[in-house]
Amino acid sequence: MRNRIILIICVFVVCVLQAQPNPQSKKITKKFFPDSESLLPITPALKKKRGYTNYKELINFIDQLKESHPSVVSIQYIGESQKGYNIPVVHIKTSNSSEKIKIWMQAGLHGNEPAGTEGLLYYMYSILNDATYDKLLDGVDLLILPMANIDGYLKDNRYAANGLDLNRDQTKLMAPETRLIKKVFTDFNAHVGLDFHEYRPYRKDFAQLSDFGITSAYDTMFLYSGNLNVPENIRNYTNNIFVQNARKVMDIKNFRHREYASTGKYAGEIHFTQGSSNARSSATNYALNNMISTLFEVRGVGIGKTSFKRRVEITHELALSYTQTAVDNTSEVKKEIQIAIAHSKPVVVTSKRKVYKDTIKAIDLDTESLIDLEVVIRDALQSSPVLERSKPYAYLIEASQLAIIEKLTNLGIEMIPLTEDKLFTVEAYRIISYNEASKVYEKMKLQKIKTKVTRIQKEFPSGTLLISMQQQRSNLLPEVLEPEAPNSFVSFGVLKTKLDETLPIYRVIIKQ
Repeated sequence: MRNRIILIICVFVVCVLQAQPNPQSKKITKKFFPDSESLLPITPALKKKRGYTNYKELINFIDQLKESHPSVVSIQYIGESQKGYNIPVVHIKTSNSSEKIKIWMQAGLHGNEPAGTEGLLYYMYSILNDATYDKLLDGVDLLILPMANIDGYLKDNRYAANGLDLNRDQTKLMAPETRLIKKVFTDFNAHVGLDFHEYRPYRKDFAQLSDFGITSAYDTMFLYSGNLNVPENIRNYTNNIFVQNARKVMDIKNFRHREYASTGKYAGEIHFTQGSSNARSSATNYALNNMISTLFEVRGVGIGKTSFKRRVEITHELALSYTQTAVDNTSEVKKEIQIAIAHSKPVVVTSKRKVYKDTIKAIDLDTESLIDLEVVIRDALQSSPVLERSKPYAYLIEASQLAIIEKLTNLGIEMIPLTEDKLFTVEAYRIISYNEASKVYEKMKLQKIKTKVTRIQKEFPSGTLLISMQQQRSNLLPEVLEPEAPNSFVSFGVLKTKLDETLPIYRVIIKQ
């Protein structure tokens, strides 16, 4: 009897699965996402029918670029992945002029998103070998990380070998790869930072939308920051100049595009979360470094090598567009960065997204046609502050806080040790509400706290670290040091605390 019941259940499950619509039928592919015919079989994965560029092929490819252009291309190995693979970055620069615009590009942060890696390989080959781009190449200083998560990539797995999501690790810096990448990233000190990803066009909750489910209609989506600690001029310049220019290129190429939005359930209703505000991921984290930052999501996860040439071409075109815009606006970009560094607005500790109804394009899986779908949007690009504090002159951190100091150093934050004991008037944080999450998130149990901020006088011993807010990456500081911030060292448990405890982090309101 038991076996019969199991058999019936299995048959039912198979029938249900078979009844599910195909999110990427041949008809949908041909109609909406035909493969590119313009790409040449240059990169390893474009030369073969199956599989993607493996590690050996990657190294051989960039070595050949270096051999062909020894005066322009150099390769640096920044350290090893958890499985022992050397992580390469490719430096492309035609001269030593300091006037060039500096651009950081990376791909493969998630190991199951191969078109980003392939697109950057194609981009490097093109810009080095196509005379059309000679003038463009002369105006730019490029540092490119083509395969960030090598261990995950080789297993077609989103995560690093220790199970961490490298794009949720940009403040807590737990993965060895994140720390290695962050070091070379901060040392390079780019003006523009790009991160190439792919997204899943058919999500589980998409089956509940329309009559028989939908799949995404967008070839690419732009993820840029709405975090309110990113100065407004940087946010506006990113969208109004860089993103808009790239949109024009996508339009010319007939690639559909919009701001990035992913789904989640709120009170049982499917909402689309649009834009970025979390410092834990690259789009916002890089913008908080006072630079132009965009993460690109190309339609690709879960569909194998379907439309792969199309995905590679999109990555290539986006990289070219941002390079061209950066070179064309070098002086303006540098000016906007200096304005951002000097800003004096209050710091935003927590914020909320604007919630509203709007329509998005989608492909109806029943009719296999393009539809306008009304959805609820939770928009980080229209965030408003919930908890604000005055912008401090500096923060003070006790010298005993080695874990925090190490992470701040890795983030490129400048810290000056006191050379003698000194009395400061500061604001101190006391924990008045404490809750530790029951579940582990990214190898840590999150701490959710509230503090009471009190002005006190305190003598700080020699060796205490003074962290000025008048520095390049100052906007990162409230994100990691303000204890209620969702991606802070306290929230992630880097600094363990408890109820009624005074934190070893202090706010210096005025220069003393």
